[in-house]
Amino acid sequence: MTDIEMRRIPAGSVTLHDERRKIQRVVELADFEIGVFPVTEEQFAEILPVPSRHPRRPAADVSWLRAVHFCNAASEWEGLDPVYRFDGEDVSWDATGDGYRLPTEAEWEFACRAGSAGPHYAPLADAAWTSADGVPAPQDVGGKLPNLNGLFDMLGNVWEWCWDFLDPARYDDYRVFRGGGYADDAWSVRAGVRRGGAPRMHHEDVGLRVARGAFDTRDAAQGWSARADRERAAFDGPVPFGWTPLARR
Repeated sequence: MTDIEMRRIPAGSVTLHDERRKIQRVVELADFEIGVFPVTEEQFAEILPVPSRHPRRPAADVSWLRAVHFCNAASEWEGLDPVYRFDGEDVSWDATGDGYRLPTEAEWEFACRAGSAGPHYAPLADAAWTSADGVPAPQDVGGKLPNLNGLFDMLGNVWEWCWDFLDPARYDDYRVFRGGGYADDAWSVRAGVRRGGAPRMHHEDVGLRVARGAFDTRDAAQGWSARADRERAAFDGPVPFGWTPLARR
């Protein structure tokens, strides 16, 4: 497989916001590694049976389920322990494993900000492919400025899947994607914007970036825990208008 270039991100902290519940939480992060670029079409096609028409473009039109399968397959290819376990379409993460995985939301935002406090790590026109560029598809990775962590395309080009649930009480099994895409206006291409979709959902502007890092506990790491997922999914009141019906199945 074409090498996945990784960058080590030193330990630090990041503040995450929950707009629905109007709360903030500070996440303390241990060191971890994250891809310098989004996974490219070439890398994706070398691991999974999909075509690669534009080898240096980010792999896109990728569902969350396919993204986690790619992570396990890439781990096996390189002789690493796969971190994801599958029971049908139910996926669990063994956080003690050292293989490739999706970043947690906290890891993604911390790596993206690279010490910056604003919504962008550089002037947006220099850092990200957005609707202002008028391009019809994702562009080759590395064509805009990196952030101070040396990471390219953290903003714009394609959204990137994370491990975390978006809001399990409201959206059931939807997972988070971050960063904005080539067709998005500036408002959506910011370090703090979070969106999501169902695990089988795939769109032409959603891809992935891999992370690595093993931790002491199997079901909690880097701002995520299985217990917190269960607590966030609990909702006893009537379902407000607009909530995903499956959330009350």
